Amino acid sequence: MGYYFDDSVSINAFEGTDPKAIISSLANRYMGQNLKHGLYYRAYTNNGIVRTTDYRYLVDFNKIFPEAKDKDCVWAFASTYSEGKANFGFDINCFGPMVMYVNGEIVYKSDIFKERYSETSTRIFFDVEPGWNDIRIQFKKTKAGFGAQFGTWIGKWDFYTIVPTKERMGREGFVFTELVPDDYEPEFEIGMSEKDFAKKLYPVKDWTDEEMNKGQLTRMYGTPDGRYAVGYVKAFFDDIKDANHKFTLDTKGDATVYINKKEVFSTAGGHETFDVNLPFGEYDIYVKCVCDGGDWGFTLDCPDAKLESAARVKGTDDVWMYIGTFDADYEFPFDKASDMLHVVGEPKTYWRLDEPDTFVRPYNENTLFGKWNYPLGVTMYGLLHTALLIGSQDMQNYIKDHVQLCIDTLDYALWDKEQYGGATGIHNLLTSIDSLDDCGSFASMMLEVHKYLGLKDVKKVADYVGDYIFNHQARLEDGTFFRKEMMHHFHNQTMWADDLYMSVPFLTRYYEFTGDQKYIDDAANQFFGFKKRLFMPEENIMSHVYDFKYDTKTNVPWGRGNGWVVFSMTELLEKLPEDHPKRGDLIEFLNTLCEGYLKLQDGDGMWHQVLNDWDSYPETSCTSMFIYAFSRGVRFGCLKDPEKYVKSIFKAWEAISKTSVDSHGNVYGVCRGSEFSFIPDYYKYELGWNLNDTHGTGIVMLAGIEVIRISEFLAK
Repeated sequence: MGYYFDDSVSINAFEGTDPKAIISSLANRYMGQNLKHGLYYRAYTNNGIVRTTDYRYLVDFNKIFPEAKDKDCVWAFASTYSEGKANFGFDINCFGPMVMYVNGEIVYKSDIFKERYSETSTRIFFDVEPGWNDIRIQFKKTKAGFGAQFGTWIGKWDFYTIVPTKERMGREGFVFTELVPDDYEPEFEIGMSEKDFAKKLYPVKDWTDEEMNKGQLTRMYGTPDGRYAVGYVKAFFDDIKDANHKFTLDTKGDATVYINKKEVFSTAGGHETFDVNLPFGEYDIYVKCVCDGGDWGFTLDCPDAKLESAARVKGTDDVWMYIGTFDADYEFPFDKASDMLHVVGEPKTYWRLDEPDTFVRPYNENTLFGKWNYPLGVTMYGLLHTALLIGSQDMQNYIKDHVQLCIDTLDYALWDKEQYGGATGIHNLLTSIDSLDDCGSFASMMLEVHKYLGLKDVKKVADYVGDYIFNHQARLEDGTFFRKEMMHHFHNQTMWADDLYMSVPFLTRYYEFTGDQKYIDDAANQFFGFKKRLFMPEENIMSHVYDFKYDTKTNVPWGRGNGWVVFSMTELLEKLPEDHPKRGDLIEFLNTLCEGYLKLQDGDGMWHQVLNDWDSYPETSCTSMFIYAFSRGVRFGCLKDPEKYVKSIFKAWEAISKTSVDSHGNVYGVCRGSEFSFIPDYYKYELGWNLNDTHGTGIVMLAGIEVIRISEFLAK
């Protein structure tokens, strides 16, 4: 009986230790479970209860309702969807009395102390059920305040709620009532129509009658003389017999109609009809309208067409999107604007809807595809080299598309952060960058993908990351990286072994990319700063963390933390010039560490969650990283007495095939993302493992590739 599953369902039972077959199973399972999808687009109203720079929601009802009196209340409503039962954590700063309900149960109720010390947050945890969950909050005014800041306790976690009314379902955020008495109890259900609700709801969704008498472009943009805006919709024609279709255009001001970017009609204004021959199919329709300083706007009708939102925007019934305004001599970039990934014009702008303060906003709703984070950096690294090894073009395209989406959306995300107050629906890490975790791992992989597959506009993102790491990341006096002040406060004033992987591989590849020696020098120097503070000489291994608050290392040798160290060192040694002054010392340090790790491999071939405690669970990611580092150390001629490491590699790979990977390509025993502790019990009992965790899937692939490479090396 295996540790995680029965021996009969291990990958070893079907494929033995064949590394190519095993990593192919992992890669195909990963792609099958994480399909390639584009972004998700939601209507978004930028007032009321909005997320800010720390990704929590913020509202001050004194500003929204300055006429409010003591004991007046507001109720806010939202919903969140969960695929399964889960536990969420919130940090809450209340400005006045506040009660929060989840699915009808009180999960937070303020008291006089929380209300008095509103600068101090209260952390709560609550359960959510599979499907839609009802969140509602009662806020009460006192002389001290009226509102709160509340939401995710993990800085930059992209958690957001969805408006729960029928008319706005799909928008991010909350709706909230007008002022109500403190004994008011709302009769509200997820999905109900706002027409059936007894109170007025905010933010305001509809224009006033006066505004509705104006053209829609006046409502949205005012009357900027000589500038233009563009409306965009998709039209589907299903008539296969007659391809000639009649359009009716009413416009205030000059207007031009484009279909699939080709001009088909132009008018100086008024009521016009025109015919266009359009065979069966779907078409992009644009209307460009110019303001003459007065009221402006348009309507376009075609009875034969089924009109649909070009971005399938959720939270609105309107199929038209609008963008503007632009100088008259600005050539509208149809491709760049309509791919929905870019801001255009000067000043930069993006799509919006014909409702008050309502905009189109992209979100990445994929579980993993197209996202930027450090575990995905190493996952895609393993997937890339698996794709190259097995010659899968589909897999290479998948990887390239994932990374390219991240590159293409960065400019938009940085604009979005400034436009909407800080919390973005994509690139939540790069737009709020304050740690190596946010950038180094994925950017390193990005440069590796570019090297083999080629990417567009990679330099701007590489330089963005390079500038942060080299010029802005917190360092000690000797230049060593550490975590000084982060949005995730628990990490402040600490140094983590993990950060060698979050920095060194990128700096090494950035040195290759730029040809600038300073980056690889910086990478080499980091190991000695980390060694000074984290090395445990009694066992020749590394402590996970050094805590500067207590001026001591934790002396707990977490498995993956140690794996990151030697994994990163071999990444550096592969590129470090032979005559580099630090090369000899690095090789000596590598040998010291590998000797220490070799002694801690268990009888089955695995290393454990706490390296020197075999009662902790056999951990897959660190075992895979020691395979990787040992193999590269032997192949690069860095490890003394290589025979014992070769034996260890094959013993560990057999253990992976029997212990960690089942016949469906699922990966077991990968520790989830960690915090840290001064005692091993946290790692051993609280810091459990996840099935198919991205912290380990790619690393297992890389280990398998190294088994192939060391086998070929030894055969020669």
